[in-house]
Amino acid sequence: MSPDHETRPPADRWQVICLCADWCGTCRDWRAALARVARSHPQVRFSWVDIEDEADTVGEIDIETFPTLLIAQGMHPRFFGPVLPHPGTLERLLASLMADPHVAAAPDEAADLLLRLSSLQLKLI
Repeated sequence: MSPDHETRPPADRWQVICLCADWCGTCRDWRAALARVARSHPQVRFSWVDIEDEADTVGEIDIETFPTLLIAQGMHPRFFGPVLPHPGTLERLLASLMADPHVAAAPDEAADLLLRLSSLQLKLI
């Protein structure tokens, strides 16, 4: 397996999955900023999913705004939705979720998506 791909993370490891599209200029710009955030959080698994390349896996979930993040602790989604493409916004969101992982829970569709995505070798950031 190549070092930029990984299978399912350990049961309690935090992960940030960015759902974007390669044609989206905001997504392309955000990817570099997301990589900087990832380097400052080596304990968190950051990955990138192009929703068009993985359309079958993403399924019927309608992603209307980019970037959309799925943040989970292991296989337990804690946040699912669009975010402003600013590193500080993600840093604050991640810190608040990690400080109290029981505070937020994502909708059922996020759990279903996370399960489907776990079958892929996600491209790590």
